[in-house]
Amino acid sequence: MKQAKEQSYSKSHVLTFMIPSVIGILLFMIPISYKGEVTIPVAILAKGVQNVLADQLPMIMTIIVALTALLTILASAIKPAFIKNSSFLSSLLLVSPVWVIARILGTIFIIMALLKVGPEAIWSENTGGLLLYDLIPVLFSVFLFAGLLLPLLLNFGLLELCGSLFTKFMRPIFTLPGRSSIDCLASWLGDGTIGVLLTSKQYEDGYYTKREAAVIGTTFSVVSITFSIVILSYMKLEAYILPYYLTILLAGFVAAIIMPRIPPLSRKADTYFEQAATNVADETIPQGHSAFSWGFNQAVYRAKNNTGVKAFFQDGVKNILDMWMGVVPIVMAIGTIALVIAEYTPFFSWLGTPFVPILSLLQVPEAADAAQTMVVGFADMFLPAVIGSGIESELTRFVIACVSVTQLIYMSEVGGLLLGSKIPVKFTDLVIIFIERTLITLPIVVIVAHFLF
Repeated sequence: MKQAKEQSYSKSHVLTFMIPSVIGILLFMIPISYKGEVTIPVAILAKGVQNVLADQLPMIMTIIVALTALLTILASAIKPAFIKNSSFLSSLLLVSPVWVIARILGTIFIIMALLKVGPEAIWSENTGGLLLYDLIPVLFSVFLFAGLLLPLLLNFGLLELCGSLFTKFMRPIFTLPGRSSIDCLASWLGDGTIGVLLTSKQYEDGYYTKREAAVIGTTFSVVSITFSIVILSYMKLEAYILPYYLTILLAGFVAAIIMPRIPPLSRKADTYFEQAATNVADETIPQGHSAFSWGFNQAVYRAKNNTGVKAFFQDGVKNILDMWMGVVPIVMAIGTIALVIAEYTPFFSWLGTPFVPILSLLQVPEAADAAQTMVVGFADMFLPAVIGSGIESELTRFVIACVSVTQLIYMSEVGGLLLGSKIPVKFTDLVIIFIERTLITLPIVVIVAHFLF
């Protein structure tokens, strides 16, 4: 067992840890009731900006996406020294040819959706228009505040304390470091996009291995309480809010135990991000320390070595630009293609066909109608509710509502964000993980549904 390096720190260092961390917890993790909804303060701030800039946001994001594509093309063609010598600008603009094409496609799609030109299949209100007017304004505002304020959770020692406290629970059950508990809570109480952002930043900073980052991003970037309630309302099952959410928690917990132990996640390398300055994820607790005392010691040491207010805002602005320019074009490109396939082809109906006998075997009424909802969520998390809301059986609607939330991998949101981030998951990984999560959670949800109805 390693020996502790005793750190000396003053009351001001303790306050430097506690004040930002408490503010971060209040902003990202404390649910409050606001205008009849349970939400978190960061989401309220984001919603406020969204409402104020509602008419301008589609144009603002079109400009940002187009500028990203233009700068990416110029940077790739010319490779100027100031970009090559900046780790931030090079990671943002010097990307692989696949991402260059995706950014160009995202620009084409977003301009078509804004101007309503070209094939209607691209810009209709159910495809590109849905992304531009419904999802992307949300991403703009969430990334603005989450990106700016995430350093409160990341840079002042909170994760060091949680890492020490929760490792004995997270490591044996989920094969993950204790600090990943914060990613899960931030997603659950706030938004899955916040969880992906948190995970990506920690992976790039050397706190997670490739396997850990992939597991957390695909297993713990859970759907928020707020969105779950929206789905339930759309399915006209508001009376079942408590059993509904308990069912989601149960199914999600079982999936989180199984998924890290099976391919493709189990085959990810336990090595760190190549560009990380140092690999700093040491979980061992030295002799003479409890989990809390060592975690507190590490947390205050991290706060003591924090570089100040200027660095805080610089990190925040980099987070925002990384998300706006790195992720939104990918979401627009991949999300539009997925939604066009869902809306204008029978592709997802064909994919859903194998679920008809499975649902029939599980004695789910209206199995044929429910089958395609089992796969269409891969394109967009709201599509299963849209398609399934007309089904008469309450049991079937309950199953669809629960499964659509526990699947987690939606190309129009979390899936697109994962592909746009540095987290090492491929498109084929996401397809397999989506199917696995569906097959794991479906029987659990159906068993509960048969008890309820």
